[in-house]
Amino acid sequence: MPRNAEINRVTKETKVSLALNIDKGPADNSISTGLPFFDHMLDATFRHGRISLQLKAEGDLQIDPHHTMEDIGLALGQAMKVALGDKRGITRFADATVPLDEALARVVIDLSGRPHLSWRCDFPEAAAGGISHKLFHEFFQALVNTAGMTLHVDLIAGDENHHCLEAIFKAFGRALRNAVAIDNALQGETPSTKGVLE
Repeated sequence: MPRNAEINRVTKETKVSLALNIDKGPADNSISTGLPFFDHMLDATFRHGRISLQLKAEGDLQIDPHHTMEDIGLALGQAMKVALGDKRGITRFADATVPLDEALARVVIDLSGRPHLSWRCDFPEAAAGGISHKLFHEFFQALVNTAGMTLHVDLIAGDENHHCLEAIFKAFGRALRNAVAIDNALQGETPSTKGVLE
């Protein structure tokens, strides 16, 4: 079955439209959030994750980026959940450790069906690309809530926020790529002793 999803989320604060295809690859990716630095981070994730994403978001950026980033996380997590379906045959667990110059980040994923975020990141600066580093936590929290994903993010080293965040987003992409991969040894079984991942 094709592993894809289309999500349209409209509120009084934001309008988010996205199409996700886990198996297509990133050649046709198009990402526009109104936040160039966030576009850059999402592009890094899905390019290294080898996942197709078309994303268009409009939000109340005249207030701040919070609603836009949170709602993109909610929509993206929902799309991942729909695209993965019953998760039969997926690898489920994956991790990646990625450097970017002086920065080093580790991301560990379990597509367990249970939302949990552990965020152990001590950033050296208050913001990157004009966005508070705290809003990246809000983005990932929203994503794991709707995706039903356990996610551990550790910033191991880093002296500059751009490098730190880019290492995190690339590590997330690499870990996601491996977690959603089909494990042929499972022969289509659900990778859980309970028989379900929800």
